[in-house]
Amino acid sequence: MMTGQKIQIDQSLISNYDYTLPESLIAEFPANPRDSAKLLVYNRNEDSITHTTFNKLFDFLDSKTAVLLNNTKVIKARIFGQKISGGKIELLLNSPLQNEKFSVYIRGKVKIDTKLEFDQGLSAQVISLQEDGTRVVSFYHQDKKINTDELFDILDKIGHIPLPPYIKREDNEEDSVEYQTVFSKEKGAVAAPTASLHFTNTMFEELKKQYDTHFLTLHVGAGTFKPVDVEEIKDHIMHSEFYNIPQSTCDIIDSKKPILAVGTTVTRTVEYYVREHQSVGKSNLFLHPKNKPQRVTHLLTNFHLPKSTLIMLVASFIGIEKTLEIYKIAVEKKYRFFSYGDAMLII
Repeated sequence: MMTGQKIQIDQSLISNYDYTLPESLIAEFPANPRDSAKLLVYNRNEDSITHTTFNKLFDFLDSKTAVLLNNTKVIKARIFGQKISGGKIELLLNSPLQNEKFSVYIRGKVKIDTKLEFDQGLSAQVISLQEDGTRVVSFYHQDKKINTDELFDILDKIGHIPLPPYIKREDNEEDSVEYQTVFSKEKGAVAAPTASLHFTNTMFEELKKQYDTHFLTLHVGAGTFKPVDVEEIKDHIMHSEFYNIPQSTCDIIDSKKPILAVGTTVTRTVEYYVREHQSVGKSNLFLHPKNKPQRVTHLLTNFHLPKSTLIMLVASFIGIEKTLEIYKIAVEKKYRFFSYGDAMLII
């Protein structure tokens, strides 16, 4: 552990959520097997750090703890095509909207009414250009407008797994399995709930035997990678993502049981429900040291990007000073960072 006088850091400034990360520690591929990833355990009561591996997770969890997981399923949201007028484009689906419209990101210049063509008779028409960089489009198959389920079926045939931008390689066949949790079920995410990627089938079955285990769904959008570009974090506008919490999971949240949230997506969904008392909707909750968790007692998560809303969420549990101290130790111990990287447990 680091020693010496504690330094008070201004928790409201984005510049203070920065840290130095060697590029070599950004994980390009997952651990194999999944549960062999490193696990850093931080015990708040003891102010202690333990270095172990993910397959030892249950050694640190009380049997009375309820474990909440996100069962969203990543879709093949990245597709390549061309404008009818000429010029290649890349499209990343962000989320469905109402009336068979979709929020997307498009790499390549487009204007309103631009028509795009893809494989398998899929096409799209640009309806509007949003200030946040997204575009609103409608999709067509053989010139017939299609809905979300129809689009997902076509994307499954022609799309690519949308690996995060910091993974500097093309997706491959293994990513279709590896960038998906073993309990993924509800199609709709364009990014994986990465803390859950460490569970193998065997470890997941053991989890269900030992702990009160429940699911919710939050479809992770591409906004999760959006950088915070304001100096005062309170000025950041958080992206919205669709969520659905079954009644059995609501009952756990409404109870007094300790809760382990597996991942930042579960944490934000639980905490949004606690504040808004709605089991279905869109969550735009921004957790940070000035807006701390009210219900989640334990957090399992990966190591996140500097200056991101995700590292601020970690700091909402343990403060910015402790977060930066732990991240410095993780770098020194050569933990692997980001989506395919190692894990951290806060108890």
